[in-house]
Amino acid sequence: MTLRSPIVSVLGHVDHGKSSLLDAIRESNIVAKEAGAITQAIGASIIPISTILQRCGSLLKKEQFTIPGLLFIDTPGHAAFTSLRRRGGALADIAVLVVDINEGCKPQTIEAIEILRAARTPFIVAANKLDLIPNYRKREERLVADISSQEEAVRTVIDTRIYELVGELHERFQLQAERFDRVDDYTKQLAIIPCSAQLRHGIAELLMVLTGLAQKFLEEKLRIEVSGPAKGTVLEVKETQGLGITADVIIYDGMLKRNDTIVIASTGEPIVTKVRALLEPTPLAEMRDTKAKFRPVKEVAAATGVKIAAPGLDAVIPGMPLVSTPPNAVEAAKQQLQQELEDIMVATEDKGIIIKADTLGSLEALSKLLEEEGIPIRKAAVGPITKKDIADAESNYETDRLTSVILGFNIPEAKGTERVTIFTSPVIYQLIDDYKAWRDAQRTAMQQEALAKLTPVCKLEILQNCLFRQSNPAIVGVEVLAGTLRTGTRLMKLDGTRVAAVKAIQQEQKNLVKAEKGFQVAISLPGAVVGRHIDEHDILLSELDESEFRAYKEYRDILNAEQKELLKQLAEIKRKQNPVWGV
Repeated sequence: MTLRSPIVSVLGHVDHGKSSLLDAIRESNIVAKEAGAITQAIGASIIPISTILQRCGSLLKKEQFTIPGLLFIDTPGHAAFTSLRRRGGALADIAVLVVDINEGCKPQTIEAIEILRAARTPFIVAANKLDLIPNYRKREERLVADISSQEEAVRTVIDTRIYELVGELHERFQLQAERFDRVDDYTKQLAIIPCSAQLRHGIAELLMVLTGLAQKFLEEKLRIEVSGPAKGTVLEVKETQGLGITADVIIYDGMLKRNDTIVIASTGEPIVTKVRALLEPTPLAEMRDTKAKFRPVKEVAAATGVKIAAPGLDAVIPGMPLVSTPPNAVEAAKQQLQQELEDIMVATEDKGIIIKADTLGSLEALSKLLEEEGIPIRKAAVGPITKKDIADAESNYETDRLTSVILGFNIPEAKGTERVTIFTSPVIYQLIDDYKAWRDAQRTAMQQEALAKLTPVCKLEILQNCLFRQSNPAIVGVEVLAGTLRTGTRLMKLDGTRVAAVKAIQQEQKNLVKAEKGFQVAISLPGAVVGRHIDEHDILLSELDESEFRAYKEYRDILNAEQKELLKQLAEIKRKQNPVWGV
């Protein structure tokens, strides 16, 4: 048995400096080659323990280390982190959550913490962009001494920013956090390391904390059987010049050799193939760097990133687990992977929306977050949106148009129809927020439609000298004091006495269907007699059936204050005769 390198994932909100931080750790320049300086693909970097000790210097001088180094996986987002799995949980042993010290927790930060906690992955916080603190100047090589050497106003701002972050972590997640040099117990407190990827400052302290935690708390987890069969996770599948389709893979257990038979999980039948070539990135190289140097090797042992060339890799989906196996044990390996896949498959319901994603892990991440929002899923699958998906979504329209929707994460855009709405986004929280905003707007519109079918509530006053006809039908002039008057509305007096239903509404000899607040109109009331049933200055209210009153209560969230007040007056009048009216 031996120890492998712990696998480290770097997560955080967009633009908070995930790739820049990895860049600083590698002392390379990957970010400058990225479109928009945001990670576009998944990569891995091996940082040997010798390099870590050299970078940390006196910070780690007295420590004894048996781990061979750190293996960083650079993910384009936390959904990709979730897609990188091994049996029993997430691929990463430990994670670095990058937070802009000046901005604090943002939506993706919050989502990343939720996913890390769900995967039970320990993590530390890199409070990046220290260099953007007003009047901050780097004065010392070591971080703690440097912060102490700053002007008092600068030290105050740094402390304030850190304790605002401490407060956010406690308030939102009940996490106890503290600046790394003030942590009393790493098993109970989350370490925050201020740093600046731009200045390459605080990187030694970050590596010190990561390496120390891994050595102290993860040693048992890192023990592997080097000579055993390889277990790994596919990071990326792409074409490599001279080799054809290759797979970038993290091997987290055992050993993989050239000519080994490997089995890779799939949404269909597991893929069985033979390793034609293994290529290993040189130390501090990064697998997605086009100029990264790869050397052909005969074998690799965990934990490492390796490029595999083999037939049939074009059908492989990123995020899928992989194992090596003797040729006579292929069926057992296939069953093992199939079981593993079933363990993480997305549970679906009879009714709900349709979701699609680029990888199985991304699909799982999206489904977990939708589940937390109480949003049901009818169908979940990997790959682009198809005509069949649109047809399936359209079949929801008649029963529940709010689920006649497809959410696509990190896949090509697709055009919806009159009955099917499609949302796509490379940012998982944006995708969910867009759907929720649309759903809420649609729900309000549907409620308004239903509300419009109910008898509108209104309050009228019969005007002085506007008694135009005494009966058959009575015609009087009124002013609408509140609400909306519509033809067909039944009216009653404030004592609950019924008057009549409005047959017609006229204004300046024009027939109206309705009259809004402030309108002065003439109304005809069949069956009512002026002087007996109604008179000048009488106040009239619209009268509702109990069923309509209860329906109004269902839509109370979209009623205005005036409507609510009129309904309250109506209920008070009715409950004088029947205490449980409308309850």
